[in-house]
Amino acid sequence: MKYRLNIVTLAAVAAIATPAILSAQQPDGLRLAQATPKSKQSPRVEPQYDIEELTPSQIQRAQEPDRPTAPTPTSPSTSIPPATMPPATAAPKTATSKAPSQAPQPQRAVACSGAFAKNSSHINLTTVYKLDNIAFTEVDAPEGKKIMASVLFPKDPKRRLEVWWENEDSRKGTHLIVIGGQSTWTAPKGLKLGLSLAAIEKINGKPFKLKGFDKDNIALITDWQDGALSQLPGGCRLGIYLQPDAKAPAAARSEISDDMEFTSNDPIFRTVKPTISEILIGY
Repeated sequence: MKYRLNIVTLAAVAAIATPAILSAQQPDGLRLAQATPKSKQSPRVEPQYDIEELTPSQIQRAQEPDRPTAPTPTSPSTSIPPATMPPATAAPKTATSKAPSQAPQPQRAVACSGAFAKNSSHINLTTVYKLDNIAFTEVDAPEGKKIMASVLFPKDPKRRLEVWWENEDSRKGTHLIVIGGQSTWTAPKGLKLGLSLAAIEKINGKPFKLKGFDKDNIALITDWQDGALSQLPGGCRLGIYLQPDAKAPAAARSEISDDMEFTSNDPIFRTVKPTISEILIGY
């Protein structure tokens, strides 16, 4: 953050904001059970009957075939009376494992309300984003100075976000919110790092004014021209910085100095293809 407006100038510039994922492996197949070998059977010995000792009724019963133990259906029309039908058994339910539900994570989007409202505090931030994800530490300030600020996800460049306080000792009263470096946080209206002039114009609804590039190759948007980004709910304001494309022609870059003001649809400015490099949300 080489180029930021002095904190004092935030109150003086009304049209801009202050600088700053198991799958359980299914078995390949079911294993078939091995058949148990049949036991060796002894040769059958025919019974020896002493006919003279058997009565005629006993002989008749011995010659009768065995009766079936239950009637066997012989045609499709044969049916079992409902009263004798076996009770239906439900198929066993297959147990399914579910992944443990995760608590929803707060969105990485800055709004001029809630945890980022003007009357917010360090404690409010820890309530939403957890104490382990926030550090109160030194950050870069204008003119090479350092100040103490609450930094969300300080060890992750893509989730890093700085929150400066009006009262540094009590860590209360949001003063400035800084989205920079590799941060993927979004600002109000969907603004984010890397957006082009055309994309910013689309959000604003019309062209806007900006100053040329300074010695650090930084340009500043100075006037939203009463577009959608000129007034935000909650009373916060935007400060947007841009850098030219690294492959931009040197000749075109030299024609866009910081002592001149341009409109975002200026052909010369479009030639260097600038994109947002830092976003500041201030009160």
